[in-house]
Amino acid sequence: MNSTHAVSAKAARADKKFSRKEHILQALAQMLESGPGERITTAALAREVGVSEAALYRHFPSKARMFEGLIKFIEDTLFIRINRILQDELSTEDRCEKILTLLLTFAEKNPGMTRLMTGDALAGETERLRVRISQLFDRLEAQLKQILREAQIREGLKPKVSPAVLASLLLATAEGRLMQFVRSEFKRPPTEHWDEQWSYLAENLLLPFTEAAPL
Repeated sequence: MNSTHAVSAKAARADKKFSRKEHILQALAQMLESGPGERITTAALAREVGVSEAALYRHFPSKARMFEGLIKFIEDTLFIRINRILQDELSTEDRCEKILTLLLTFAEKNPGMTRLMTGDALAGETERLRVRISQLFDRLEAQLKQILREAQIREGLKPKVSPAVLASLLLATAEGRLMQFVRSEFKRPPTEHWDEQWSYLAENLLLPFTEAAPL
């Protein structure tokens, strides 16, 4: 076999391995969606994928690493799109609304992963998974806070309360919608009544910088 064929064969094996990893993660996400409240075992996941447990562990050394694969997908999907939102010349209000709507829409389209985001699927799992989910929401809150802080420079506006307090409130509102979605076993969509709710929140979001407002 010449060097070109060797490289091609190696790439094909890597693609096959990657595809099997993708298949395992997709099956895990589907099981999280189809069994609300149920704890996923590697034996059940292996049956779903159609392989042995040993085969699962050839691709992932532990179930925690499988969950981490899904959490990485959530992080990458959300923050790649958030970066695109920030690149657009949008108002502070529009930026906040689009980020929160992105979070709610992603959850609605990915019920199984929403169980991870709310911690519902992580009961009894390793602490580092819960820490990573907490860090995900910390990043979202920090991003909202930064957007609100920049309102003065970009638009001559200021939050009616401190950026930290307002960012926490906005994210808590969205997180509550995710919790309702999971608690209802995916019957209450996160985006239900969201347009009206955002309109109400937006009324109390910002005011001109020249008016009295806390720093």
